[in-house]
Amino acid sequence: MSRTLLRGAQVISMAPGRPDVERVDILVDGDSIAAVGEHPGRPDDDTVDFSGRIVLPGLINAHLHTWQAALRCVGADWTLLQYLTHLHGGIARHYSPDDLFIGTLAGALNQINCGTTTIGDWCHNSLSPAHADAAVAGLLESGIRAVFLHGTPYRAPDVAHPLPEIDRLLEGAVGGHTLLTLGMAVQGPQYSTPDVAVADFRAADERGVVVSMHQSGGEPTAAWDAVRTAGLFGPRTNVVHGSGLTDDWVKTLVEAGVSFTTTPENELGQGHGTPITGPLLRLGAAPSLGTDVDSVVPGQLLTAARIALAHQRALDHEHHRRSGGAASERPSITGKQALSWATVEGARALGLADRIGRIEPGMQADLVVIDARALNLWPAHDPIAAALHAEIANIEAVMIAGRWRKREHSLLGADVAGVRGRLLDSGERLLRVLDMPGIPRS
Repeated sequence: MSRTLLRGAQVISMAPGRPDVERVDILVDGDSIAAVGEHPGRPDDDTVDFSGRIVLPGLINAHLHTWQAALRCVGADWTLLQYLTHLHGGIARHYSPDDLFIGTLAGALNQINCGTTTIGDWCHNSLSPAHADAAVAGLLESGIRAVFLHGTPYRAPDVAHPLPEIDRLLEGAVGGHTLLTLGMAVQGPQYSTPDVAVADFRAADERGVVVSMHQSGGEPTAAWDAVRTAGLFGPRTNVVHGSGLTDDWVKTLVEAGVSFTTTPENELGQGHGTPITGPLLRLGAAPSLGTDVDSVVPGQLLTAARIALAHQRALDHEHHRRSGGAASERPSITGKQALSWATVEGARALGLADRIGRIEPGMQADLVVIDARALNLWPAHDPIAAALHAEIANIEAVMIAGRWRKREHSLLGADVAGVRGRLLDSGERLLRVLDMPGIPRS
């Protein structure tokens, strides 16, 4: 098996019991981390000197819709209602399997380029089995680690999730792939009848897969009580957004082990409601992070982390001023906490905490290398802050399951020019549905 020895970097392992930052070697053997610490290496190791760099666990984008990549920037000024009307009510139903494939491939490659090694790909435009297969093919071609969260276009509240399709994917297109697992992107109790919500949750539980749902605005309906009474909320339950949930409901869900994913830039800009970060932190829990819709906001998870951090700090500062009459002397949240939302918490939300999210022996070798020598980060006095402040230009290398997917600031094994051309053609065709202006060609 191939072995890679990373030397010279400052390592943010996110592993319990280790220093926040340390200068240690990382030995990768095959697809896993074999050792963290001083390591002599051997002559046949591929030894890489990463002096001046920061290495941390691969970022985990727990919620995004890669299928929308061909529509980038189209909805930057859309409210949530406009997004639902124009994209889901108009463009989405005109997608072909080829549109799903190239959007998913481009969206996943962009995530790798941004330092993300794992995504929760919420594909709620699987119009047919062929569409779902095309999206899966795009993920596999990209080389990213993913949980393919199978969803369908919005449907009547009394229509259950198509379970034959879930079983087909488990037995075929998704089953057996080491980098790909399956989950269910259900309409959830906010948008389903009690019977359908319980049936969907029970189906996910019986299959041992993550069940994820949107909850954005409005107090919980009777279907939430039905799922709770059935005892179906648990560690494989993921709530996206969570705005509108009462404090009692948040407490109930946290106590059941439910994970939450906030997509702060999208939530704040489109009007979903206040991100749920604060209520979770007050209960000793924490959110995972997502970027949500490429058609509305950029796909950079570190940007999402900074926005989530700054927004909650602002709320906490204001609360302190109102209650104490003066500004807070200490920050309420640290940069390391924000990095944990983009790594450790993302792994938990996707049911992969035993494999990814930390740099320690036995874990999958999913790593991101940040070049801290660039002028926007240098001198990187605080490596945690530098990692959090990094942009795409600083993402020098990305490893997934022991294989380099990006080196020296360039994606490996990807026909980027070909992907760009197919994505442009797809986007221009889809935009004609709304009679919107074409995309400038270079």
